[in-house]
Amino acid sequence: MSLLNDIGSEMLAPLLPEFVIGVLKGTKAQLGLIDGVGESIASLLKLWAGGASDRAGSRKAFVVVGYYVAVLARPLMALAGAPWHVFVLRAIDRTGKGIRTAPRDALIADSTPREQHGRAFGFHRSMDHLGAALGPLFAFAFMWLFPDQLRWLFFLAIVPGIPILFLVAMGVHDSHRGPHAPREESVSRSETTTMSFSLAPFPLRFRLYLLVLLIFTLGNSSDSFLLVRAKELGISVVWLPILWLVFHLAKSGGNFLCGGCVDRFGPRPLILAGWLLYAAVYVAFGFAASAWHAWLLFLAYAGFYALTEPAEKALVAAIVGPEHKGLAFGWFSLTIGIAALPASLLFGWIYDGWGALAAFGTGAAFALAAAALLAAGFFPLASRASIPDNATGN
Repeated sequence: MSLLNDIGSEMLAPLLPEFVIGVLKGTKAQLGLIDGVGESIASLLKLWAGGASDRAGSRKAFVVVGYYVAVLARPLMALAGAPWHVFVLRAIDRTGKGIRTAPRDALIADSTPREQHGRAFGFHRSMDHLGAALGPLFAFAFMWLFPDQLRWLFFLAIVPGIPILFLVAMGVHDSHRGPHAPREESVSRSETTTMSFSLAPFPLRFRLYLLVLLIFTLGNSSDSFLLVRAKELGISVVWLPILWLVFHLAKSGGNFLCGGCVDRFGPRPLILAGWLLYAAVYVAFGFAASAWHAWLLFLAYAGFYALTEPAEKALVAAIVGPEHKGLAFGWFSLTIGIAALPASLLFGWIYDGWGALAAFGTGAAFALAAAALLAAGFFPLASRASIPDNATGN
């Protein structure tokens, strides 16, 4: 399902900046607002959906609704006549993402032995990015054949979504989560609701992890700006989907390989390496001067995703217990998403006012600050095997 969903989503992603700025005559700041608000809405819903799936004892219902909303809303962007139309539809699309993401991640953790969490999340992200590579390939073929029919491409995003509507309903099943999953009967409904959105059940190091993650994410603006930069460096619109394809193929292979490394070396060293790589790539984007620089930097940027995506989620699963796993992934997603709006707005504002080097340099500074905190002692850079059993919930 993740593969098919990303085929539909990433058919549009590499061309969304051109659609907003070129076709609808929007600005970089408006592009940042569209992506930032959408991700912030998704992040708030991820927190609610994660906690609600813990209480309900079922993840599937949230996954079903989340995919249905996104699949049905996405093609309507073809009808947009102004940037605010895209804003509304993107928000609806991200609403679906918010409903499904934390329960889906918790379902992956529920279904997987602790010692294979890294591989499981790496495999999931690998399939996700493979779909994100195939989508731009279809977009490139369409734009090559029909260069003036961008709106029709947006409408065709419904095609890979149709099988998802059947797969999610019939192929997804809840996993048994062990004896700790049910709530105590003595806990009242009002108390359960209060606890469902609280950080109280989690250890201090989980809260510190979220804090450091928040600092990093404030410099991690929408990847749409990378496509804007690529076009500035000389890559034509028709080739942007191929650049996006290569980028996601590298992310797919990297996630598959690095997922096993998480299980072997622990998540935290890989997160630190990924954040340092992010800072270096962002600085290089600011200084880049030609199209071939963009191709190389996108490949290097894929390495950041490969190092961090399985590791960040595996660390969440390692710290928290099984009875709060959905809520933990909700807080993880909220932390990333709530910073997406200020990060993208800030980046777009700096980009419009002071240029690429200032914008990308600011993002790199946030990444270095987060990496310094991670290395300075918030978390010991030990292997996952050293995490006590009572911290993992197993």
